[in-house]
Amino acid sequence: MTAPIAFAINRMSVPRLPFAEFAALVQRLGVAAIEIRNDLNGVEMEDGTPGETVGALARQHGLVIRSINALQRFEQFDATREQEAAAMIAYAQACGAQALVLCPTNSRRDARSPEQRHTDLVHALRSLKPMLDAAGLTGLVEPLGFEECAVRRKSQAVRAIREIGDTSTFRLVHDTFHHHLAGEDQFFPELTGLIHISGVEDTAVTVGDMRDGHRVLVGEADRLGNAPQIRRLLDAGYQGFCSFEPFAEEIAAATDIGPRLSQSMAWVRQSVAAVAQHRIALAQADRLHQRLAAHRKSSRWLRARRSSVFASSSRPTPSNRLRPSAGQPTVPPDSALRTVSTGATSGLA
Repeated sequence: MTAPIAFAINRMSVPRLPFAEFAALVQRLGVAAIEIRNDLNGVEMEDGTPGETVGALARQHGLVIRSINALQRFEQFDATREQEAAAMIAYAQACGAQALVLCPTNSRRDARSPEQRHTDLVHALRSLKPMLDAAGLTGLVEPLGFEECAVRRKSQAVRAIREIGDTSTFRLVHDTFHHHLAGEDQFFPELTGLIHISGVEDTAVTVGDMRDGHRVLVGEADRLGNAPQIRRLLDAGYQGFCSFEPFAEEIAAATDIGPRLSQSMAWVRQSVAAVAQHRIALAQADRLHQRLAAHRKSSRWLRARRSSVFASSSRPTPSNRLRPSAGQPTVPPDSALRTVSTGATSGLA
């Protein structure tokens, strides 16, 4: 039986509550992990709250800080980016965060060629690796599925990670929104360190026009295929967190965010379980089809065999042809007639 889904709550889900209230809300939801951010005004980290304070509050509420989100444009790693990375690493150590999320450049003004983007990505990973290793942190590379993004697909990140020979420092963020936008069917469960989940329900927006502002909590009208994506990663052995990361203003401003998150978690659990049951039913139907096909093949063989045997038994044989009917004289074979004829001739000589 598959283990229960381990949820986490990204601070973007509840961006306006003070951290202590946010931590208490997450605890009430029965969730064990959170992600904090460096891009939200009025709350940690932007409001100057010390990392030690954040870490102490998280521990008081039984929470793990899975990551700080995020070092932006990380693959254009220069002196400025190095300073930003060092500051985030120091804050992560102070609050006890496990990882840094690394987001690539997402700009239509980025004129670099694919080859240059790959070269820059490899350079960034090589530069970040000793910094992260020294702090005991993981670098979570998050490809963004927008067409203009420098690292749009997970396969691009995996290529660079493998090129530097890394086996422990870097992992992927599988974001269900960006996976859908990128049109990528490749999954890398062995390299996935975190799943970000959100839904899009607006039926008027095309996939190519989807943006962060469309991202709500995952529910019945989800267009991104969250349940099949999560199911596939879980079935392949993923055991990490699934972290809610909606960006829509309606979520940020919601006064009933607790019940909304609870409802979304219940829906995800049920729909992911339903995908599993559906796959089991399909597998059972496939096995039944195979057995029926084998049975039909065997039946055809038996019918053909019986027909062959029947035809052979009803066909006259040489012995049948020589066997006289009742009351008829026995006709000797030709060899016997030849013997009698030869003997008679010899007797007259």
